[in-house]
Amino acid sequence: ALLASTLLVGFVSVTLSLVWVFHYREGLSWDGSPAEFNWHPVLIITGFVFIQGIAIIVYRLPWTWKCSKLLMKFIHAGLNTIAMILAIVSMVAVFDFHNAKNIPNMYSLHSWIGLTAVIFYSLQFLLGFVVFLLPFAPVHLRVVLMPIHVYSGLTIFATVIATALMGITEKLIFALKSPAYSASPPEATLVNCLGLLLVIFGSLILWMASRPHWKRPPAENAKILRLNAAAPEGTQVESTMTNSSDADKSDLRINTEAARKQNINFDEAGQRSTM
Repeated sequence: ALLASTLLVGFVSVTLSLVWVFHYREGLSWDGSPAEFNWHPVLIITGFVFIQGIAIIVYRLPWTWKCSKLLMKFIHAGLNTIAMILAIVSMVAVFDFHNAKNIPNMYSLHSWIGLTAVIFYSLQFLLGFVVFLLPFAPVHLRVVLMPIHVYSGLTIFATVIATALMGITEKLIFALKSPAYSASPPEATLVNCLGLLLVIFGSLILWMASRPHWKRPPAENAKILRLNAAAPEGTQVESTMTNSSDADKSDLRINTEAARKQNINFDEAGQRSTM
């Protein structure tokens, strides 16, 4: 239910952004007109907010815990790649429109924070690709960088939400003259609702990403739990773990010591989801 609510809010947000630019603005084009600028809010909401949000929680969906960790890494990286490409294209649209209309670039707080978010998102993507997706980084480096990777990812996502709210407000103030934004015309009401949906979507994503019981179990624990469920009582399952793929070996080594020192004891919900 929580996932369905999140997806629904995200889809509605993207739909409202399209309704906004096609019904109240000039639509979409790439000719230096205001319609080119309209690519910016649409692509930011679609890629930098919605797709990035889904990329954050792909590890947190219980039915994906039985999937290969390497597969989930590729899905996570693929979604973030799409989000980054759309964000960069949206930035190009803004600069191209400003240059065509002789409008100054990078003068507002929205533009400062937005460009900073894109830069740090690109660095985050590069770090994740080199350290966590490629099999060359040593295990101890992954252990050290993983909390930083998670924290910075959530921070960038929250910053993107805040920047999007600043941007749509700034656009309404500049675009609405008669009637003015303060008169609450239908366009202002629509875009204000869009802003509320972005806040709700971001809150749901951050909630799902921060709940410990939605965290993907360590690879070794998940494998033992599944094998115990399938094997007769008293059967030794440790030897079967040697069949894991090379892509998961580093993750297994990270958790092996902890698994030896404590009994495997997932909560009831975690057991049901994993098995």
